[in-house]
Amino acid sequence: MEQGCACAGELLSTKIFCCYLDEIGESYALLPALEFMSIDENEEPQIGSIRTRLAQITNQHKDKKILVTQGYICRNARGEVDNLKRGGSDYTASLVAAAINASVCEIWTDIDGMHNNDPRVVNKTMPVEQLSFDEAAELAYFGAKILHPASIWPAQQYKIPVRLLNTMEPEAKGTLITQEAASAGVKAVAAKDNIIAIKIKSGRMLLAYGFLRKVFEVFEKYKTPIDMITTSEVAVSITIDNPEFLKLILQELEVLGTVEVDEEQTIISVVGHNINETEEIIKKLFGSIRNIPIRMVSYGGSRHNISLLVAAEHKTQLLQQLNKGMFGLS
Repeated sequence: MEQGCACAGELLSTKIFCCYLDEIGESYALLPALEFMSIDENEEPQIGSIRTRLAQITNQHKDKKILVTQGYICRNARGEVDNLKRGGSDYTASLVAAAINASVCEIWTDIDGMHNNDPRVVNKTMPVEQLSFDEAAELAYFGAKILHPASIWPAQQYKIPVRLLNTMEPEAKGTLITQEAASAGVKAVAAKDNIIAIKIKSGRMLLAYGFLRKVFEVFEKYKTPIDMITTSEVAVSITIDNPEFLKLILQELEVLGTVEVDEEQTIISVVGHNINETEEIIKKLFGSIRNIPIRMVSYGGSRHNISLLVAAEHKTQLLQQLNKGMFGLS
């Protein structure tokens, strides 16, 4: 079998669903994803080619009420069966929506949209009715598990609204994600676990240009993204979430100065539209974090996000305090 086991589940599930549609007499067509979904040598979707091939295929089935395809799977630059990664079937849905200029892209999950806080940790949470793509991306990147950060990028590029809905409660409104923010203010809080904080302290940094470049080059060399960064006259602190090359990174950083490492950290992000420009929000935020030691603060890098780094042991307490201080829920 050419496809092998990598896509057997997707092929089998769509075949079973099509058998069901046959049984109930529904008008449908099966569009094999491997005939139009592709990625290039850098594992990036070829949106232009996808649009062209998908248009050709859908034109052959204009009389059909339902079009069925597989998520997650694709062909790579060598024509081999591969997968999209980055959110799997959600990414497929976003790519298809962009390719056909859909009026909306619906993503069905087991929760009624994005919540204002982590419902696994905080008792009282509520779904967020509307977010901008920028706000949703910040929340996804900093811990909201309902979406992969890259999965809605194609829909955003083509300005296709995305609606997150709950399979278990189909009547729930869910969350609508659009190009523009519905309103200013804090929308939600998210937490990103397993963070490593690294501090490089060096007297050579004082009044010296090129020092930060040398630091960043180390992380670039080992293809390790940086989440947060703060600087002072003689030190720079950064965070990463991938420990794969940590030992090698530390060895190279030690040439630049004294290095301190704090593992088991958590980034707590407060996300909303223009929140760094609203005085009342800043007062509520910093009034909500008392009694908790803050390792780092990222403020001003984005209009939509203020991030705090704390030891993982303080995560639950801080999320609960923010839930009460920012949203009045306890």
